[in-house]
Amino acid sequence: MKKFAVLFVLSVFCGLIVGPNVARAQQAASKNPGPEKILLRNWNGIGGKIIAMAEDWPEDKYGYRPNDQVRTFGQMLLHLANANYYATNPALGKSTDNIENDPKEYKTKAEIVAFVKKTFADGAAALEQGGDEGAMKNLGSWVGIIEHSGEHYGSLVTYYRNNGVVPPSSRPKK
Repeated sequence: MKKFAVLFVLSVFCGLIVGPNVARAQQAASKNPGPEKILLRNWNGIGGKIIAMAEDWPEDKYGYRPNDQVRTFGQMLLHLANANYYATNPALGKSTDNIENDPKEYKTKAEIVAFVKKTFADGAAALEQGGDEGAMKNLGSWVGIIEHSGEHYGSLVTYYRNNGVVPPSSRPKK
């Protein structure tokens, strides 16, 4: 019985000492995410904005372009979505040799929206699969493609504004 009492007191004491330190360590880890979580947050952030635009823009305006020297709205989405594979493929150990600039097989709004969603989902899965180590190994590719998507997001905002439409992310929150 004495042994049990000593073990009980010792375990309570350890719980009081170790428990708060474990909780603090877990809290610090959530405040200081690793590279995978940081990239994933940015990837999903820009992806969400672009997907919202792809879904929001009227299908009859997917052929709109501000002038003849730039891509149409639909071509812009195809270009930026397919370019996502410049980060996703290396993260999965795949080649980037056959990535097209503007894939031709997606013609309707529904097909383009589905493709845009797929490329961002594939990228998120690749980031999660690789963890912090994979994120660091392919950091340049991830940062570059997130920046690329952000640049094209800005261009698509211009398409909206040229048509007198407020982009989804600029609309008042409900």
